[in-house]
Amino acid sequence: MTDVRIAAIVEGHGECEAVPILVQRIAATIDPGFRPKVLPPLRIPASRLLKQGEIERSVTLAARKLQGQGGILIIVDCDWDGCCPAHEGPVLLQRAIAARSDLPIYVVLAKKEFEAWFLAAAESLRGKRGLPLDLQPPGDPENIRGAKEWLSEKMQRGRCYAATEDQPAFAELFDLNAARRADSFDKCYRDVQKMLEQLRQKQN
Repeated sequence: MTDVRIAAIVEGHGECEAVPILVQRIAATIDPGFRPKVLPPLRIPASRLLKQGEIERSVTLAARKLQGQGGILIIVDCDWDGCCPAHEGPVLLQRAIAARSDLPIYVVLAKKEFEAWFLAAAESLRGKRGLPLDLQPPGDPENIRGAKEWLSEKMQRGRCYAATEDQPAFAELFDLNAARRADSFDKCYRDVQKMLEQLRQKQN
């Protein structure tokens, strides 16, 4: 039996480390012993993916890395003016599938920022990496422009949020169920589970 393999396309350096951790954690909710292989992610800014031919090129490259076996997961921030995940996500997905319809492909747009998911589960990060013990989530975490800055403001003096270090660490720590109060994370959670189940079934 071959390993379940995922090729991820992400936006920032922090996501290169955080997204594989997130996929592994969601896999464990399906089966504690299930450990899919997440290939080193391709880092492509969302502004570039939006351009004609770019998401198609990126998906083709990801499929080449998979050697035709596995799934492709695209996770980018939806933080540009006028961006609505419910509208832009299906458009990007349609373009991605047109490039490689033979592979399972899922597109997740984090409303505003990936870090908004941490804000939604803020209670689970109390006392971690400089955050206070009484940390409370904001009322509407996905409508905060500047989730990174929100985290920095809450950290102890002399400490500020560093995506390359804190994003992977928080991805390991945050409460997945609590974060599902953020609609875009709930979609991410469901999409990753669905992809992993699809790939497992292909092996059986």
